[in-house]
Formats: sequence, structure tokens, C-alpha cells
Amino acid sequence: MSIRLLVDINLSPEWIAELERYGYSAVHWSAVGDPRSTDAEIMAWARQHHHIVFTHDLDFGALLALTHAHGPSVLQIRGQNVLPEEIGATVMAAVRQHEAALAEGAIVCVDIRRVRVRVLPL
Repeated sequence: MSIRLLVDINLSPEWIAELERYGYSAVHWSAVGDPRSTDAEIMAWARQHHHIVFTHDLDFGALLALTHAHGPSVLQIRGQNVLPEEIGATVMAAVRQHEAALAEGAIVCVDIRRVRVRVLPL
């Protein structure tokens, strides 16, 4: 399965070009869904369309923990400045390093100092 990412509404659409520059397929939630959708609706769309949720929101990981779901995977970035020019290289390195885990089902949490991986279900 190739990596396809759904960029959550809480992240800039600038991430689409950054992800595509590294060869990943990406779509911003604003292009496919209602910005007022619940996290559960976004997760359902991602699962149905085989996308990884790329977010800055902690709620997606909490949803996976509460439901013990096997997916979709979540790529979560942490920090004050989450624009591609600030943390893009770190995120891309983490995606490449943990691509297999993301394809199988995982939460990958990235900040400027470290990367944590938790395999699903939680």
C-alpha cells in the first residue's frame, strides 16, 4: 500500500506541496470534507479511503485508544510552529523511517527533538 495522507483542517494546506515533493499522495480535508466535521467523521473518511490522518490535534490518538481500532494510522506533529518550513524535514524523515508501521497501523508522533511510534491497536 502506498502512503496517502489526509491533512487535517488544523494544518496548513502548504503541507500538500511538501508531502508531494517527497513523493507522497496528499489531500487537505478542506478539499474533501466539511470543515465542521467531527474527528470521528474524519477518521471514518480516512479509513474508508485508505489515508493516514496527518494532524496537530491530540484527539485522533485518543479516539484510537478509546476504540482500540486498528486504523487509520495517525501522523501527529507537535510543537509551536508546525509549518512545513519549520518541521517539514523532520516530518519527512519520520515518515520515511516509519513508513511500514504507518502502512500497517500506527500512531507516529513527531516533534523537532524526537519521534515516537505506537502500533495499533492501542
